[in-house]
Amino acid sequence: MDFASAAPSVVKSIRQRDLLNTWLRLYARQQITPAIWEYQPTRLEEELSDLIYYTVDNSAAVPRLIIQSEGTRISHAYGHTGKGVPLDEYIGPRLVPSVMPIYHECVARGLPVYSVADVDDIYGRVVAYERLLLPFLTDGKVCHVIASLKTFCEDGGFEIKNLMRGNDALPRPKLSAVIDRDLFHRAPGRIAPADIVEFADHPGEAIEIIELS
Repeated sequence: MDFASAAPSVVKSIRQRDLLNTWLRLYARQQITPAIWEYQPTRLEEELSDLIYYTVDNSAAVPRLIIQSEGTRISHAYGHTGKGVPLDEYIGPRLVPSVMPIYHECVARGLPVYSVADVDDIYGRVVAYERLLLPFLTDGKVCHVIASLKTFCEDGGFEIKNLMRGNDALPRPKLSAVIDRDLFHRAPGRIAPADIVEFADHPGEAIEIIELS
């Protein structure tokens, strides 16, 4: 599977951008993937139904992701719960080739990975399945991953029950990207150092913002 190089702006969901921005603030301190205990985004409770927490078993040649918790919407999409089950077993051999490379890339790079795939609900409506993976380090290895999963249908309503298992059509990948550019979070309204500001009253006249420590 090929992965594009992307900036944080590739993520379209406002809620997923909020989750990513919290991760970026932690990463930006020393350019190091943060530990999971540091990650405390605001309004986390509102997102729990769309989140899955994994631990990563690095003892094998290919890391395995073990489901530690899962949101209720995700359980409905896959048709059953999976706490304590390895992800590859939970999704089954049919979905492993299109799903597991995305998680393995996140673990290997230690960077957020974002993907979008089209899936069909049981009535044939096309649903965009947006996945944001956030990695977390322990003792220099990615030992935890949080997945935020969002669904969107341009036609409006759709049936989430058995969304990932309810028909014979496999997910159709639209985008797979590693977020490895512009790994910082700029607070809204703040002018960053070295930005050029031009005055509307005096076109052509500009100043450079320099931050003093």
